Amino acid sequence: MLSFFQENKAFLAETVSEEKTLSIYKLIMDGGVGGQIIIAILFTLLAVGLYIYFERFFAIKSASKVDVDFMDQIREYVSNGNLEAASALCEHKNTPTARLIRKGISRIGKPLEDINTAIETAGKLEVYQLEKNVSVLATIAGAAPMIGFLGTVIGMIIAIHEIANAGGQIDIKMLSDGLYTAMTTTVAGLIVGIIAYITYNHLVVRTDKVVYQMEATSVDFLDLLNEPA
Repeated sequence: MLSFFQENKAFLAETVSEEKTLSIYKLIMDGGVGGQIIIAILFTLLAVGLYIYFERFFAIKSASKVDVDFMDQIREYVSNGNLEAASALCEHKNTPTARLIRKGISRIGKPLEDINTAIETAGKLEVYQLEKNVSVLATIAGAAPMIGFLGTVIGMIIAIHEIANAGGQIDIKMLSDGLYTAMTTTVAGLIVGIIAYITYNHLVVRTDKVVYQMEATSVDFLDLLNEPA
């Protein structure tokens, strides 16, 4: 009896040891060529998505910096007719909001409607620059899970093929490649898709904040021009 328990204990210890050695790398390598290709594509999409996120994050963060004294200085320069100093201040700030005001300053003397149109056109270009490549994140968020599911389908096809060729003798080891492919690609696709989705929405929120700042400052500038002399 003692010998029986010792053998079972040794067997359980060996099983636990094997489970502990199971790693993500091993899962990927055991998934076959099809699974490895899918995983490689997903990792590439993840790298591209993270690069776009951090590049856009720092660009938007820089664009969102607000100088509380900026409009007061612009108001003073414009009121005194010192348009060159106002334009130089905008060029020095070099933010989307400052570039909009500089465009408006360059149109002073023309009808207010023309100034408003010029600012709106410049604003659209600034928003386009802020949103540069952000749509790629949205594409990755939608495509990554589908690519993962493609790996799942490939894995199930491999598993079914092994069953069909087993001649009635089904061995779980024969199905392992297909099952590994099915499971690992699904998990990887969902992880990449979730990360891309979260980062995309974060950039959208921060971009909207900058857009609101540009709109508010543009309105202040147009109100300044509308003030009686």
